[in-house]
Amino acid sequence: MDNLEEFPLLVAQTGPLAGKRWALGQPIVIGREAHCDIIVDDRQVSRYHARLTPSTEGIILEDLGSKNGTLHNGNAIVNPVVLTDGDVLQISLVQSFIFFASDATMPLAEQNERSGKLRLDTRSRRVWVNNQLLVPSLSAMQFHILQILYDHQGQVVSRQELVSSAWGDEQAIGVTDQALDALVRRLRERLAALDPHHAFIATVRGHGVRLDNPRVE
Repeated sequence: MDNLEEFPLLVAQTGPLAGKRWALGQPIVIGREAHCDIIVDDRQVSRYHARLTPSTEGIILEDLGSKNGTLHNGNAIVNPVVLTDGDVLQISLVQSFIFFASDATMPLAEQNERSGKLRLDTRSRRVWVNNQLLVPSLSAMQFHILQILYDHQGQVVSRQELVSSAWGDEQAIGVTDQALDALVRRLRERLAALDPHHAFIATVRGHGVRLDNPRVE
């Protein structure tokens, strides 16, 4: 399905379909059977496992009597549920998806406000690099660190400020330099997956960390 502009969006996270996405403009069946709209080729997945249906209430998720279950935000569903933005779906233990109530393109207002190669939306915790959505989504801590740097892009943010903002003043006392370094390193790796030629996060020795976000003309 190529038209992703006007419909809610389903984005595959961990699993064999990671990175793929589907616009939810019509009913979609997920399963192992070749006739399904989204095929997850794994024996743990039932032939017809789950269905997503647009309705006046929103997108409805229902399990189709699957053997290994369908999870909604970590809970096995019995009755149909209406999805909300950011919900996580899991098909058996094989494939997870994240649901976006609107498409995964950067809102025009945000594009005009921030014209860098890296952009983010604080409401949905989505991140784009070169107009590509970062999938899977960042962890809450990774996103928080990135948001701090994004709000101060071009400026050096001290390590102590990053730790205090991310962990909170009380917990920050026990956070080691190694813990922050590991978090920043993982964040760099995630961003590099979409742009391996530019290092967005630079360490300024003796001072802190800075976001280098080149402008896009």
